[in-house]
Amino acid sequence: MNSMYMSLTNAPSKQASLTCKNISPLDSYFKRCQASKPQFTRIFFQVSKRKKLIVCQVNMSAQSTAGQVIRCKAAVAWEAGKPLVIEEVEVAPPQEMEVRLKILFTSLCHTDVYFWEAKGQTSLFPRIFGHEAGGIVESVGEGVTHLKPGDHVLPVFTGECGNCRHCKSKESNMCDLLRINTDRGVMLSDGKTRFSINGKPIYHFVGTSTFSEYTVAHVGSVAKINPAAPLDKVCILSCGISTGLGATLNVAKPTKGSTVAIFGLGAVGLAAAEGARIAGASRIIGVDLNPNRFEEAKKFGCTEFVNPKDHNKPVQEVLAEMTNGGVDRSVECTGNINAMISAFECVHDGWGVAVLVGVPNRDDAFKTHPVNFLNERTLKGTFFGNYKPRSDLPSVVEKYMNKELELEKFITQQVAFRDINKAFDYMLAGEGIRCIIRMDA
Repeated sequence: MNSMYMSLTNAPSKQASLTCKNISPLDSYFKRCQASKPQFTRIFFQVSKRKKLIVCQVNMSAQSTAGQVIRCKAAVAWEAGKPLVIEEVEVAPPQEMEVRLKILFTSLCHTDVYFWEAKGQTSLFPRIFGHEAGGIVESVGEGVTHLKPGDHVLPVFTGECGNCRHCKSKESNMCDLLRINTDRGVMLSDGKTRFSINGKPIYHFVGTSTFSEYTVAHVGSVAKINPAAPLDKVCILSCGISTGLGATLNVAKPTKGSTVAIFGLGAVGLAAAEGARIAGASRIIGVDLNPNRFEEAKKFGCTEFVNPKDHNKPVQEVLAEMTNGGVDRSVECTGNINAMISAFECVHDGWGVAVLVGVPNRDDAFKTHPVNFLNERTLKGTFFGNYKPRSDLPSVVEKYMNKELELEKFITQQVAFRDINKAFDYMLAGEGIRCIIRMDA
């Protein structure tokens, strides 16, 4: 094996044929040699049709780049609503309590599109978006102890500092230090960006900025995961899928055989339905204004569908009639205030629980009769599915590894990094659920 490393070190190109007896799966595209050598953190191989191992990527250890500026490609948003531009950016080394990551796979979330469009929000450009991703730790800053170069990780738009009252609480995941802040485009430690082009700062997005080959994040916003987990699949757990899944499993908590209504069958709503399926709900009723989503939702466990436009009465009354007085649990994933009210009023008195996930407009007001509460209906809200990023995401990954959670059905497109704007086109057209962006292509 040592000679293998010598041949790689002296190889004129990144590709070479070799044999290795100690190979384990990395993901559906690559395999990893488990041999260790100080000058390498990871060596990736792609299996050719002739069953030879082809070196397709060599990541040098942190010794080669730690403390240095890295030049890499990033998709920069220069203006609101304009196509992203692939630029060469400089990525500064991580500072205290920060880590620098090599992003291998990322995906597009509606939140990226919302702030890229900058309609009615404070605009901050130029900026690097992206917050659903999987990657590998390249180097760590001062004070980082639980991550090291080579670790497989998921960066997250929120965080877990471990020290505040929220982090110490078993009930909350709303970290005081690292709670999402869409207006902040700089790092917490020094108020500066780690991205620049010719000395001009390029702003961060929600502390992740994964539309870059390398990025820097606070260590509390990075979850270490099982290195055997395929990053091209589990990368989508960084935001929307975990949000919907956790809203059902952690907050609504339906019991086996129960009835659950899901309002909104986008990515988050489908993840909520997936949670109800995993929990063993016997009836999962999808509620959406778009009938084209109903067939797709069957893959996620939905057994029945209701389109409010098909009825001349409030949808909560329709659901109550369908379920002998109301559903056991409901999860609202649209952010529409009327849907939120319906989701609450459709649950059964005595034990019904409604969970709000969608984000309403700032001026919306939730109005319902107090008797609905007095009759022992419960209304809850949730943030990121009540998952603590560092503590809980590894267990969500294991649900996938144990075949409890089915992630493949969420992934409907893949594009090369150079074609990242196609992912925006898909989402703006309402096509698909999640588009994976391959950073190496």
